[in-house]
Amino acid sequence: MGADSNDSAQLETLGFVGVGTMGGPMSRRLLDAGYPLHVTDLARNAVQSLAEAGAVPADDVVAVASAATTVFLSLPTPETVERVCLGPGGVHEGTAVKRVVDVSTTGPKTAARIAAGLAEKGITYVDAPVSGGIAGATNGKLAIMVSCPAATLDVLEPILRNMGRVFFIGEGPGQAQTMKLANNLMAAAALAIASEAVVMGVKAGLDPKVMIDVINASSGRNSATEDKFPKAVLPRTFDFGFATGLSYKDVRLCVDESEALGVPMVVGAAVRQMLAVTNSLYGPESDFTSMVRVVENWAGVEVGSAATSEGERQ
Repeated sequence: MGADSNDSAQLETLGFVGVGTMGGPMSRRLLDAGYPLHVTDLARNAVQSLAEAGAVPADDVVAVASAATTVFLSLPTPETVERVCLGPGGVHEGTAVKRVVDVSTTGPKTAARIAAGLAEKGITYVDAPVSGGIAGATNGKLAIMVSCPAATLDVLEPILRNMGRVFFIGEGPGQAQTMKLANNLMAAAALAIASEAVVMGVKAGLDPKVMIDVINASSGRNSATEDKFPKAVLPRTFDFGFATGLSYKDVRLCVDESEALGVPMVVGAAVRQMLAVTNSLYGPESDFTSMVRVVENWAGVEVGSAATSEGERQ
């Protein structure tokens, strides 16, 4: 894309609905890049924080969609996304909106329904779930999985690059959702199996810090041992930044989709059950690294107690 097109994109007025844990830092990336940005959220303190950074606060979704040609959504559940897009007072009632970029995780079936509903209003739906957590959103290092018409991606890519790396999955609505569900299943599965392996070692008398070091230098290393255990499990903070309820939702959607496609998901079903137990015991707002605590309780041991003095954590 040439310089003139990029300069034109910089002038586009954007909107953001849902400026909480992920939407907030993503909005700040857009503000830092110079985009005029209208924002709304049920949490008015989140809106006020962005207003202080230069965003235009809006009272509701329709106000955002009547000010911005491209509206981003970052919302917690498929039902919420569908309601905000197609329900009373939804994005479809806006007078300016041309494109809706949904960075939420909704599943492919919901994405397809929303795309069809918005198309009736002349609005293009862009399925664009993200991965990378709060740190990725803050630092502009997200993986952004996009499915939409190729011509739409040409318009949006300069905007999206401010938030991370763009991966074009295909033109069909829901294809990016399928990619995201596969990724999140694998992330949760890595945490589940690492929890069982490390708790087994601790029960047998091994030092969990040494275990993690060995695993990360060996063939068993994965995203949980390289990132989640050192940051949130060994220090006993359980604050990696992804809620149990959201992980459970994503894995449940993935298993349901796999079953609908006729693909067996034996391990995925077990991961779903582990998250269901974690969700029940520690609540949907708990961090999904609390899965480790479930295995600890069953085993009667605690990971981290043998090797997490202040000196060893540094």
